Amino acid sequence: MNRRDTVLALLGLGALPLTSVAQQQGKLWRVGFLSSESRVDSGRYDAFLRGMRDLGYVEGKNLAMDSRFAEGRGEGLSRLAMDLVQSKVDVIVTAGSYAARAAKQATTSIPIVMGAASDPVSSGLVASLARPGGNITGLSLNAVDVSSKHIELVKSVMPKAVHVAVLTNPGIPAHLAIVKNLRAAAQQVGIRILAVDARTADEIERGFSTIKSAGAEAVIVVIDAFFDSQRRQIAELAARNRLPSVFARRQAVEAGGLLSYGPNLDDSYRRAASYVDKILKGTKPGDLPVEQPTKFELAINLRTAKALGLRIPQSLLFRADHVIE
Repeated sequence: MNRRDTVLALLGLGALPLTSVAQQQGKLWRVGFLSSESRVDSGRYDAFLRGMRDLGYVEGKNLAMDSRFAEGRGEGLSRLAMDLVQSKVDVIVTAGSYAARAAKQATTSIPIVMGAASDPVSSGLVASLARPGGNITGLSLNAVDVSSKHIELVKSVMPKAVHVAVLTNPGIPAHLAIVKNLRAAAQQVGIRILAVDARTADEIERGFSTIKSAGAEAVIVVIDAFFDSQRRQIAELAARNRLPSVFARRQAVEAGGLLSYGPNLDDSYRRAASYVDKILKGTKPGDLPVEQPTKFELAINLRTAKALGLRIPQSLLFRADHVIE
């Protein structure tokens, strides 16, 4: 074995030609990012980039990002997904279930990594969590199991509540399972559930009129990328109608919502970078199991609680990861 072969063997590169090694080291990977949110609202994009940097990917050096944001207009996602396909990116990362579905419909060959999607099995995005198959994998929100915690939060701050509204998006198949789980959890503690559908900003406005006229005492907002993009509108409507609001994301509480409990999406999108890394190194997406969230967070807005005349129990405050005073 000559000196060249010895060095390559030590590097684990076998007898690859030096030109091949140099080309691989100098490769500029093109990664698409598709989100239904706006660039300003999407902290998920920044979290993903942090994850890529941690793995040694630097924009302009070995990474080129090609991003598309639907600015809260889900109907534009199909066109944006096709734009990414036509730009011949190596991988597409999606933010939200709508974006994942649009990407899957746009391509069966380019690998797709879900940064976070509600129940991707029932949504038809993957065959199973353990063996997703096809060209799509990534992370699930585990939103169905988490939803029962939202009933607990309502009862914690409103022990006498008996009628709670749930804002749901009928365009997301997983929301049917979430509402079913919420009804089961609510029935156990004597709460009636009113499900209100909304897919647009106008429908959200009308939905709150329905919620108020029905006499609901609080509102739970099901986790959804569209609702995330409309979190300020939803929080303002809840405050205007003096309705305690429970969300799945901390950012909604920062926007004026009362409580949130759900997966830490920054962590999920940092983890999505490891999927992209494995795929770029040759692993097939269908061979990578879909992961569940590992970090959850509770956020409380004491200013909103004071405005609503609610007292937050000390036991809940002690558990909180974020408290806005």
